[in-house]
Amino acid sequence: SVRDIVDRSGAEALRGARIFVARSSFPSVGDDEFYWVDLIGLQVINREGVLLGEVAGLIDTGVHSVLQLRGDTERMIPFVAAYIDAVDLGARQIRVDWGLDY
Repeated sequence: SVRDIVDRSGAEALRGARIFVARSSFPSVGDDEFYWVDLIGLQVINREGVLLGEVAGLIDTGVHSVLQLRGDTERMIPFVAAYIDAVDLGARQIRVDWGLDY
């Protein structure tokens, strides 16, 4: 059990293992904070109403996260306020300031 791990050696023994955590154990998020798992699968639509794709994953660049989209064209959009207008988890959409030619 993970609870029995008391040192680095014990943790290293779990390398490559899948660990599951109940959603009820997650800390609550603040305004404009999201768990990545909640963003995966959301449709991404630009200001012109064009569907750019669906969030397939995210990348942590160290500076900020980047949305990886799948659709007609694979796209990567920085997940920063300059490009993200709104995240609506209920509607399963992210509205962005991102052109088709970017």
